[in-house]
Amino acid sequence: MKSLYLRIYATVVVVLLLFALLSGWIVERHLAEERVRNEQVVSDRLGAWAELLGNSLPGADTSADAQLAALRDWSQRLRVPLALDDAQGQRIGASESFERRTLDGTRPFSFKLDDGRTLLTMRPGMRQGGRRAGAGAEVRGPGGEERAGRASPPWPLLFPGLPRGAGLAIILVVLFLAVAAGAYPVVRRLTRRLEALKQGVEQFGAGALDHRVAISGADEVAAVAASFNVAAARVEALVQSHRSLLANASHELRSPLARMKMAVSMLAEATPAQRATLKAEIDKNVAELDGLVEEVLLASRLDATEIPLHDDQVDLLAVAAEEAARVGAHVEGVGSVFVKGDERLLRRAIRNLLENAQRYGGGEVEIGLGRVKVRGNEFVWLEVCDRGPGVPVAMRERIFEPFFRVPGHAEHAGGIGLGLALVKQIAVRHGGSVRCEARQGGGSRFVIEVPAA
Repeated sequence: MKSLYLRIYATVVVVLLLFALLSGWIVERHLAEERVRNEQVVSDRLGAWAELLGNSLPGADTSADAQLAALRDWSQRLRVPLALDDAQGQRIGASESFERRTLDGTRPFSFKLDDGRTLLTMRPGMRQGGRRAGAGAEVRGPGGEERAGRASPPWPLLFPGLPRGAGLAIILVVLFLAVAAGAYPVVRRLTRRLEALKQGVEQFGAGALDHRVAISGADEVAAVAASFNVAAARVEALVQSHRSLLANASHELRSPLARMKMAVSMLAEATPAQRATLKAEIDKNVAELDGLVEEVLLASRLDATEIPLHDDQVDLLAVAAEEAARVGAHVEGVGSVFVKGDERLLRRAIRNLLENAQRYGGGEVEIGLGRVKVRGNEFVWLEVCDRGPGVPVAMRERIFEPFFRVPGHAEHAGGIGLGLALVKQIAVRHGGSVRCEARQGGGSRFVIEVPAA
C-alpha cells in the first residue's frame, strides 16, 4: 500500500482482528475448562446422592410395584424427577414428574446401582434444552443434559437458540466491525491533514513562496504545519532580500562601471594632465566597486544565519576609540564595556555609523557608551551623534533597508545605501537592535544595543 492512511487503517484492523480472535479463543477455552470442572462436581455430588438413594430403595428381588411405590415416594419427598430400570435395561417405573419432563425432551442423568439397576434423575426446575429460569451457566452431564453452574456469559441471552460458540463469534464480529468503522474516519482525518501538508510543501517547492498550509487542531500534525509556515516565511523573506540585494547591487554597479568605461575611452586622446585626472577617476571608481562588492558579500554572509559568529570578549569602548581616532570623532565612556561577539563585525558596524555621520552629519561627530537594563537583562548601548539635517520620522526605519537613501541630500553625498543595512544585520546577529532618533539641538542619534557580556 502506498497510501499512509490505508497502512495505518490496515494495521488497526489487523490488530483488532487478532485481539478479537485471541479473546474469543481465551474465553472459549476458559468456558470449556469451567464446563469440565462443573461436570465433575455435579457428577460426584449426584453420584453420592444416587448411591444414598439407591440404598434407601427396596432391593431388586422385591416386586416391581414395591420398587415403584418407594421410587415415587422418594420423588415426592425430594421433589426430584426419578425413574428406575432393572439390570436388563427394562423400565421398572418412573415418577409423574419424570414422565412429564421426558415428554418435554429433557434427557435424564443416569447412575448404575450396585445391584445392576439404573437410577435416572433430572435436576429440579430444568426445562427443554437444559435451561431454567433464573439459572446460571449450565453444564452437560454424561446423558447430554446441561447442568446448572456458574453465571452464564451474555451471548446465550442475546442470541437464544444458537450454539454457545456461534453467539460469541457474532458478538466478536459485531465488535470488530464497530471498532473498524469508528477507526476509519479518525485515521482518514489524520492522513488527510498530512496530505494537505504534503501538497503545501510541493507548492512551496514549486516556487509559490507565499503559500502557507492551513493549521487545524492542536496535535503534532498542527505543530508540523505551524513550523512549516514559520520556515516558509523565513525562506520567503530571505529570498526576497537576496533578490532585492541582487537587483540593487546590479543597479549600483552600472554607475562606476559606466564612468570607468568613459575614462578609459578618453585616455588615448587625453593630455598628460587629463590622464592624471582620468586615472584618479578610475581609481576612485575601482575603490567604489571594491567597497560595493565587499558590502554585498558581507550582507549575503549575514543573511546566511548558519554561518557562526565568533564568541569573543570585545571591549566595545576600545574598539570605538580606535575607530573614532580615524575620523577625529570625540568618545565619551565610563570605563571598559565588554560584550560577547565578533570583533571584526562590531568594528565594521561602528565604522559604518561614523562614515555615515561624517558624510551626512556636518562634521561634528560624537560617540557615547553606557549600560542599561531592559526587562532584567543588561545591555550595552553605543550612540553615534551628528549635527546634520536629521532623518524624517517616516524614514527612520527605512534607512536601515538595503540601498535606501534619504531623498534630497543622499544622492550627491556618495555612499551606496548598504552601510546602515549592514549595521542593523550585525546588531541583530548579536542579539541586539539599532534605531535612529532625533538629537537634541539638531542632528541625528544612532543607537546600537547589544547584550552585555
